[in-house]
Amino acid sequence: MASEARLKTAALLCALGAALLGYLAGRVHDAPRLVVLCGLAAWPLLFALMRCTTRLAMLRRPRPPETKAVLTIEQQHLVDQAQALEARLEHAPIALFRIEGGVVAPLNGNARKLVAPGRASDPSSLYAELVAQAGEGRGMIAFDTERGVERALVAVSTLALQGSSQRLAALMPVESELEAAALDAWRQLVHVLTHEIMNSLTPVASLSRTARAMLEECRPGLAPDVGDDLVTALDAISRRADSLAAFVASYRSLSNVPAAQPERIVLQDLFERVRALVGPGWRARGGEVLFAVEPSSLELVADPGQLEQALINLLKNAFEASGAVAGAGARVTARLVRGGRLRIEVSDDGPGVPPELVAHIFTPFFTTKKQGGGIGLAMVRHLVHGNGGTVRYARPLGQGQGARFVISF
Repeated sequence: MASEARLKTAALLCALGAALLGYLAGRVHDAPRLVVLCGLAAWPLLFALMRCTTRLAMLRRPRPPETKAVLTIEQQHLVDQAQALEARLEHAPIALFRIEGGVVAPLNGNARKLVAPGRASDPSSLYAELVAQAGEGRGMIAFDTERGVERALVAVSTLALQGSSQRLAALMPVESELEAAALDAWRQLVHVLTHEIMNSLTPVASLSRTARAMLEECRPGLAPDVGDDLVTALDAISRRADSLAAFVASYRSLSNVPAAQPERIVLQDLFERVRALVGPGWRARGGEVLFAVEPSSLELVADPGQLEQALINLLKNAFEASGAVAGAGARVTARLVRGGRLRIEVSDDGPGVPPELVAHIFTPFFTTKKQGGGIGLAMVRHLVHGNGGTVRYARPLGQGQGARFVISF
């Protein structure tokens, strides 16, 4: 070691110095004063030599092995339990927060992810929601994320720990689960309604046509005005039955969407196909649909036909909503956002969705159009959800108007 080498060098120099002084004292033995001076000068060198040899001996002495604290069986059991509890808390499938004195702190991995960039848009607002919760009980809260408003189930309990009172809040986002349950409920309802309605409509349409044919055979024996009235009535029944059957068939598509067949999609290519389908209509009206992918090599694993249909439905909705705006256009963008998620935005220059209607726009049968059937946006949500994504209506950016839909994977 370096310290040992320095000590050896110092000891050698001290020994050489003392030997040289001894040699000089022997050469001048006839001068007592010089002999005394050499002896006095040799003493410090001899003392330094002794110190160096002592320290060298201490360095070479074997060190005793480090003693490790030995825990009792009970103490080791407590340590193991504490480590296991910490691991379970860290990986619990809910977000846990501590609320103490109006200050909220995340306690586990899910809680830190929830307030990390890419999830809650305003963590301080979420913390304020948690602080406002009652001391005991559970409920639903909503908070803004980059994908839109997300709902979560929150349960709060009060406890005393180390002499101080604090609250523990458990937060479980349930937006995706609620969407899945709502979609399944609507699908079953639509399936039952369309089945029962079609079972009733089919014989009505068939009997009206049969009665019309029978009327033609016996019409010469009827009064002219009676025959004309019967023909008009039967024709009306037949037309309305056929129209209603076509209307119900459009809703049947909600319950008969085939399972997604995912494959790797180059989004730039998919956007080009959608542009070719919808672009001419927008240009004929004086507008334009702009598509952008960042980076251009961005890919997604999904059913290409279903994702294409979802985008077409959104752009068709935007086209109809912005018809009264001169030169209105639309934009479709795809990019990666924080958290490694893929985000597709569809926005337009129309009037947007009134705030009081936002909660209903994805509901089947809901529409504000005179000729609408309320199937377009419901089908979009169904197709996106079937491919593992979510779709939200987002507030317009800045002061601009228009609708903005965000699809996230």
